[in-house]
Amino acid sequence: MRLTVAAGTLALFGSAQGIAIAPRADIWKPTVGASWQIILTGQLDIGASTQSITPNVDVFDIDLFYNTKNGSDKTIIDALHRLGKKVICYFSAGSFEPDRPDSGSFQAADRGRNMTQWPKEQWLNYNNDNVHKIMAARIKMAADMGCDAIDPDNVDGYGENGGKNPTFTLTQTDSINFVKFLASEAKKNNLAIGLKNAGEIIPDVLSVVDFSVNEECASRTVAECSTFRAFPDATPKKPVFHIEYPNSGSNNPSSTTPVTDTNPWCKSESEDGENVNISDFSTVIKNYDLNGWVQLCDKSVATTPTKSVS
Repeated sequence: MRLTVAAGTLALFGSAQGIAIAPRADIWKPTVGASWQIILTGQLDIGASTQSITPNVDVFDIDLFYNTKNGSDKTIIDALHRLGKKVICYFSAGSFEPDRPDSGSFQAADRGRNMTQWPKEQWLNYNNDNVHKIMAARIKMAADMGCDAIDPDNVDGYGENGGKNPTFTLTQTDSINFVKFLASEAKKNNLAIGLKNAGEIIPDVLSVVDFSVNEECASRTVAECSTFRAFPDATPKKPVFHIEYPNSGSNNPSSTTPVTDTNPWCKSESEDGENVNISDFSTVIKNYDLNGWVQLCDKSVATTPTKSVS
């Protein structure tokens, strides 16, 4: 899921100029059951003097551009690390967002149909070398800024209206190849990488990704949640960072109404007598805006401080 983004300035291959970049240690391997928070609206309101952050979870998934001032400032990520948190950096790998600072680097041939849910965005032809070049630069920027992992969104362009574009068609094979490319670039930069949704291609890419980020399998079918069990059932085990939006939608994207019973979203998914255990998924209950509000499976509610992006 993506949010409207603010314009900025970023030279495609110029991230982290003048910033000291420490050598990266081994690639982070997130663990099954790790607690987390995801915020894709705004910028975390923390800095060098911050002593704690709410909620006190293991992992934060945050927007790469917003939280690094377009690749020029490590303050927020350094603060999260100082507080003992791991940082997953989000960007859209499979869609054109017109207000991203590197949007001018895309060519007309890279862009396809507008996305159904996000009409300002367009599907990308991620078979194109130019798209690969831009995504490689984003991954390098994530590494330079100190991210521990990347969360590249919209790699499932074979679905919805993304598969058939006016000048190109996207298939599951294209998505498999693209995820493998992203994973290769991530590993070059000692970054972990997640698979965002795209359950149909899990068997083909499970070996090259480190975790899943899934939206709403518990709101859909037992079969869908069962598909993502491939991650915690793998050897070695890999986590599913799982998001549900039970009280939020397009009509109330900023809802902060918690659920009274978290079990249907956090424990098991049942349908027609079938049941799948999702208690080892790392589940958060969020609103569509993916702002600082979150409800955890223990029913606790928290709001992470954020501020608008200038």
